[in-house]
Parts: sequence; structure tokens; C-alpha cells
Amino acid sequence: MREEGYKGNQREEEDGGAAFVLESKGEWWHAGFHLTTAIVGPTILTLAYAMRGLGWGVGLLCLTVMGMVTFYSYYLMSKVLDYCEQSGRRHIRFRELAADVLGSGWMFYFVIFIQTAINTGVGVGAILLAGQCLEIMYSNISPHGPLKLYHFIAMVTLIMIILSQLPSFHSLRHINFFSLLFALGYTVLVVAACIRAGTSKNAPTRDYSLEPKKSERVFSAFTSLSILAAIFGNGILPEIQATLAPPATGKMVKGLAMCYAVIFVTFYSAAVSGYWVFGNKSNPNILKSLLPDSGPSLAPTWVLGLAIIFVLLQLFAIALVYSQVAYEIMEKKSADVRQGMFSKRNLIPRIILRTIYMILCGVFAAMLPFFGDINGVVGAIGFIPLDFILPMLLYNMAYKPKKSSLTYWINVSIMVIFTGAGMMGAFSSIRKLVLDAHQFKLFSSEVVD
Repeated sequence: MREEGYKGNQREEEDGGAAFVLESKGEWWHAGFHLTTAIVGPTILTLAYAMRGLGWGVGLLCLTVMGMVTFYSYYLMSKVLDYCEQSGRRHIRFRELAADVLGSGWMFYFVIFIQTAINTGVGVGAILLAGQCLEIMYSNISPHGPLKLYHFIAMVTLIMIILSQLPSFHSLRHINFFSLLFALGYTVLVVAACIRAGTSKNAPTRDYSLEPKKSERVFSAFTSLSILAAIFGNGILPEIQATLAPPATGKMVKGLAMCYAVIFVTFYSAAVSGYWVFGNKSNPNILKSLLPDSGPSLAPTWVLGLAIIFVLLQLFAIALVYSQVAYEIMEKKSADVRQGMFSKRNLIPRIILRTIYMILCGVFAAMLPFFGDINGVVGAIGFIPLDFILPMLLYNMAYKPKKSSLTYWINVSIMVIFTGAGMMGAFSSIRKLVLDAHQFKLFSSEVVD
């Protein structure tokens, strides 16, 4: 397997995905921008809902443990990438890293399958949520207007087709810097709105009790864990590290530190303030809790409107980031690296293939407005293997720590615990999918939470 070329730059002369999409020009702070966009997104608005299935003590504990484990996991993966680079095998793709270190051809296809499912799922979900943001703003301006959700999804898809023509991951660095600012912006607005709602005379009655039946509490807890895993998930760290100018050794840790500083500020403030106000009535989208279907708004309209605009703008960046793996796969063969990135030979196929990809994502977003339930399943069976199991396995295989060492047993323990959590989370998410099935309707204008 090593002889056949799972080496990062062995075939770069004929690899358009490496030369164009994953061009290596970035600094460590650019990697920080990319990582933050990949992890800190509107999914943080579901944190209060995740707390609802766990309660105060267990919820905050799980949030902290998940943060510590994912940082440790991504740190280990960056160490493995550095180890391979120092050995003369710089890897720029997750699938090639896994296949090389584990010496297994089937691992190459396993990773590419999981990555494709996650990245396409995030792209579809981002388009759906962006369309929903536009619909919310439209319905407030024109409550009885003729436009439906799928009209707004089509608008978002058109914008994404245009933005998708940015040729490389590195070319998104400025967009992802603003994405970081948008995440901080809507977090501040939502936290302020929650504090105002919690101290107002119309403050909702707070109840932090869990499900009365023990079995329901268990299912809710594992569903919440799946949500947390998906929120912290990032299945494209090797591709992000690939955007760093070589030598990349040590640079990714600085990017991770930047990303997790933003995570600490946004995740805890959104989780604590949202759950404090709404308790076990927390909605999967905290904005909906602040703007209930019946009764007065719990926050000023301009605050919620600005938060929705920030969310909308960041969703474009998120969809772009998670599309890069698809583009890299397509251009690995479709591009001719002997000609320029903007030559007619490479420009025309890029426009056609990326346009088709975005149209397909838009069609699925319009067709499946109950994608949240499907995404829960994808999170459980996708993010957990890539982010909580494989990095520990790769580290143990690459560095070969002694079986009597603390590092070895920490890694094995994390793999075992999260394998079990992933299986239970997948079962709980599939169960919720089945229970919600009666609400599903293709091309519906109502999003099923």
C-alpha cells in the first residue's frame, strides 16, 4: 500500500485536486479560520436543546468532555500528519493518511464514503438552513406572500453556484475570517436576547426536569450526545492542514488553539444562556424559542433579524468549506495541471462539475426539509468514527506507544467509549427518525425539527 503511492505529493504533477483545490499556501491563522468555520456554526443554536436531554450537571460535563476529547483527537491527528511529513510522506487527504498508516486498501474507501456522506450532508443542511433564514425574514415582511421554502432554497443554490467557483480551499481564507466574526456576532446577539428574555416580565416558566420515563431519558441522553458529537465534529482536518505552506509541522496546533478559544466563548455562552431561560422547553433552534409561534417575541425584532442575517452569511461559508472535498475528488482527474488554474481547459469543467454538484445539493435540500433527523444519524455514524476513533487508532499505529503507557490506554478507552456511544446514538437518532416519519413530506414548506 505504501509503494502504490499513498504519499501526499507523489503524483502531484498529474493530480488536479492537490495542485488546485488543496494548494498549500496558507499560514497557521488561515487554518484557524478554516477550522472555526468547519466547527463553530449555527449548530451551536441547538446546544440548549442538547442540554435539555442531559440536565445541568451532566450536560455541562458532557460539553466539557466532548471539547477536551475533540481537541485531543485533532491534536493527535495533526501529530500523525507531522510524523508522516517528517518521514517524507506528506498527506493532504484523510483517506490517504488512513490507508498509509493502517496499511489497508479498504480503509481508503471507508473514509472516502464517510467523508462524502458528511460533507454532502453538511452542504445540503447549510443550503436548507440558509433558505429557512430567508423565509423567516420574508414571512416577517410579507406574512401572506406567495413564495415558499423551495423558492428560497433555489435562491441560495444560485448564490452557492457563483461562490463555488472560487478555485481553491486557500481562496476561502478571507471568507472564513468573516465567518468567524459572524459566529461571534450572532452568539453575542443570541446570548443577550436570552438574558433579556430571562429577566423580562414575560420570562417563560423554567423547568429543568428530565423525561419522566427512564427509557425515554436514556434515549434523549444518547440523542443529545449524538448532537454534541456532530456539533464538535470536523471530518476534514487533514485537508485543512493541507492548505498550510510546507513545512506544516507545528502550525496546525496554533490553528486549533485559535479555533478552540472561539469554541469556548461561543459554545458555553449559548448553551448556558439558552438552557437557563427555556429549560426542558428548549427548541432545536434557540431563535425559534425567542420568537414563538404564539405570544409576544421575547427579544427585539432587530436583534433577532441581525442574528439571522449573520447566520445566513456564515452558512454560505460553511457550505463552501465542506464542498472542498467533493471538488478535490472531481478535479483530481478532471483538471490538467500542466495548464493554468484559470485556463479554458480547466475553467469549463470546473464550472460545469461544481454547478451540477450545487444543483444536486439544492434539490435534496428542497426535497428533504426534514434533514435534521437524517443529519443526526449521519453525525452518529459519520463524525464519531472520523473524529473520536480513527485519530486515536492512527496515533497508536504511527507512534506505537507502549501498551503499558498512559497515552495508549487513554486512546483505547476513548475508542471503546465512543464506539459504544456512536452505536447508541445511531440507534436513538434512527428511532427519532421513525417517530417523526409521519410529519415528513417531500418539498414541504415546513421544516421538521
